[in-house]
Amino acid sequence: DSLFTLQSFLGHEYGQEQFGLFIVADGMGGHQKGELASALAAQTCAGTILNDIYLPELIGQQNSDSRPLNEILMSAVATANTAVQREVPEGGTTLTMTLVMGNNAYIAHIGDTRVYLFKDRALKQITKDHSLASRLEELGQSTPEEIEQAQNVLYKAIGQSDLVETDVDTYVQHLPAGASLLMCTDGLWGLVQHDDIHHILMTADTPQQACEQLVAKANDNGGRDNITAIVVSLGVETQND
Repeated sequence: DSLFTLQSFLGHEYGQEQFGLFIVADGMGGHQKGELASALAAQTCAGTILNDIYLPELIGQQNSDSRPLNEILMSAVATANTAVQREVPEGGTTLTMTLVMGNNAYIAHIGDTRVYLFKDRALKQITKDHSLASRLEELGQSTPEEIEQAQNVLYKAIGQSDLVETDVDTYVQHLPAGASLLMCTDGLWGLVQHDDIHHILMTADTPQQACEQLVAKANDNGGRDNITAIVVSLGVETQND
């Protein structure tokens, strides 16, 4: 797994606005190829967003890119796909990116790394898994055994094929005070039940403690895969893997 996190504040005439960029990528194609693909995808996306959004804002320049933020994120993911196809042709990776500006989160997603919203004591999965298992569940005509066998088969991922920007799922989520986002790989959500994730986020004193407890729970349940989790709350973020 590869991750990137940056949290800062941007000054405006009306005060400071929170800025955060959080990326999780879970590699495929064998250990070495997967690690190379996930690291390259995360680095490429981070570089694109920092150059196109963060740095112009930081130095007070008018952003020359007038596209909506979700389109800039989609373009960054497509650029990462091209880089992985060129540099690591036998590798692939999931890629999920969250850009926080003020009280809004802009999410771009491909693969089965998940983003959950924890708000008003409720936990909801925001992203959709691009897995064969998820597709079979939607059709409702498969046995639990067939769904389990299809869990690791992705029909969308970075590096698998040519990607157009519209292949990337995007979401915009308002983050009121007290809300949190959990970003995690299948090494976590595949082993920790939804109710257990909810309980840990409810009872943990800090985002760091939540991450540590989530990873510990996955390991207690037989964790064999890489386990990566990031918990983002307004004013604080932390990660563990």
